[in-house]
Amino acid sequence: MTASALSVEAIDVFYGASQVLFGLDLEVGRGQTVALLGRNGAGKSTTFKAIAGLLPPRRGTISLGAEAVAGRKPFRIARAGIGYVPEDRQVFPDHTVHDNLLIGVKPGPRGDRAWTAERIYDAFPLLVPLRERRAGRLSGGEQQMLTIARTLVGNPDVLLLDEPSEGLAPVVVQAIAVLIRSLREAGVTILLAEQNMHFCLGVATHATVIDKGRAVFRGSITELRAQPDVVQRYLAL
Repeated sequence: MTASALSVEAIDVFYGASQVLFGLDLEVGRGQTVALLGRNGAGKSTTFKAIAGLLPPRRGTISLGAEAVAGRKPFRIARAGIGYVPEDRQVFPDHTVHDNLLIGVKPGPRGDRAWTAERIYDAFPLLVPLRERRAGRLSGGEQQMLTIARTLVGNPDVLLLDEPSEGLAPVVVQAIAVLIRSLREAGVTILLAEQNMHFCLGVATHATVIDKGRAVFRGSITELRAQPDVVQRYLAL
């Protein structure tokens, strides 16, 4: 049985008086790439914000391994092992690519430094010729690569990728898919939020489907493929 890297149990999350997540459960095993799938407005980004501490749940638990983190400040959750790549990328536009990477460097929760800047350039060869370019001058796909790389040099236990393919050209989406598969092969644990089901089917090992803030499916990608009724009801446009 795969050990749990991230466990979310029965969380309720609100924006003011409006409840968005209703008893949501999900689990990410070590080394897995889990896709959090759902239509726009289903609660995917809210789930990520809850895990990262930006929108603490009013009920339920969030654990990194055996360590409960729900309710902690975001910087403490980051130090505990969560690396969050938001959907709007948020590079430092006036800093170079290399400086953006240096800003993100920190040891992991157990002091490990497996992801160094040198290893990043090996894993992200696209960034090598761009290292002295200002991040604000990069294309959308290049900024997405940089944001993922900058998060990895913080040596997280779990990498949260929120809509990494959104707004990108098909050829760039394909490059992001290749990158995610290579990270999985390197042992990186990933939770990936996406509307693009076909993208996720090509990169994920498991999936959780949410609808109106509730989990309606949890299982492997093979099991999801075997349930076309779930795909048609909750994911088809």
